[in-house]
Amino acid sequence: MKNKPIIIVSGEPFSIFLEIFFKLYKLKFIKKYKYPIILIASEKLVREQMKHLGFKIKIKLIDQKKIHKNNFSNNQINLINVKLNYKKPFDKITSKSSQYIKKCFEVGLNLIVSKKSSILINGPISKKHFLGKNHLGITEFLAKKTGKTGKEVMLIYNKFLSVCPVTTHLPLKKVARELSKEKIVYKINCINKFYKKNLKKKPRFGVSGLNPHCESNYINSEEENIIKPAIKILRKKSIKVEGPFPADTLFLKKNLNKFDIIVGMYHDQVLAPMKSLFEFNAINITLGLPFIRISPDHGTNHQMIGKNKSDPASLKEAFNFLKKLNVN
Repeated sequence: MKNKPIIIVSGEPFSIFLEIFFKLYKLKFIKKYKYPIILIASEKLVREQMKHLGFKIKIKLIDQKKIHKNNFSNNQINLINVKLNYKKPFDKITSKSSQYIKKCFEVGLNLIVSKKSSILINGPISKKHFLGKNHLGITEFLAKKTGKTGKEVMLIYNKFLSVCPVTTHLPLKKVARELSKEKIVYKINCINKFYKKNLKKKPRFGVSGLNPHCESNYINSEEENIIKPAIKILRKKSIKVEGPFPADTLFLKKNLNKFDIIVGMYHDQVLAPMKSLFEFNAINITLGLPFIRISPDHGTNHQMIGKNKSDPASLKEAFNFLKKLNVN
């Protein structure tokens, strides 16, 4: 295969991610995929979880320093081994996995920096145990690691409708003070460029207000001082944007056909209705980084680990989306 490989960081070792990864092999989806795929994970864990779940897939160990010499085939799992100490293949999620996850990301980012790949997919992590108080989420973690703090844009993508929160993993009490017209303009402009370049489409944006019904009982509301001025600036750039709209009715069916992307002011304002509409049939794309980063839109789902009942739809959607892009 001549194309650069897609790098997959498996994320939290005790999650459903490896199960759904194995399922795409069983469905022969990965075997027929046009780009070579490299998984970064613990070889021992991969083998033990595979055995427990009843999958039989050949593993080829890859030397990260010699990737350019390998002739990759997706008939097998191409694996860069990162050691992990654990007691059971389906253990509890704790902070003991943090160094392992960090090492997996370091290996993946090193391959990106050395231009051996330009795409990174990561499995879910536990924000509580891995990130702690140092980072709000993986979106912000990767932005800091690549010197792009403040430039990251979270886009939850579905071919029918996508959403973007202007502020990401913030407590509600901090949202209002972190909003600015500059942030709104930057994020919508970034998404607009991404759609035009990669999807050959000039997208339509709908923007929500912050306050219920876009109203407040004080004069200097966020809608008047921040959101409306931002929309005015974006329209001068010939970007198709409307709003602000009340968030409680913006996701009604009659409104959804009007927009390709809905931009909200905080995380759950757009993520909750998005998941209600599409469940896990969506992917998390981070724009503003020096590479393409995608994450399936599901969590660790530790309650389902080892049960062989998890749906691989979101990971499959991530791979399908990459087929649309000219990435190599």
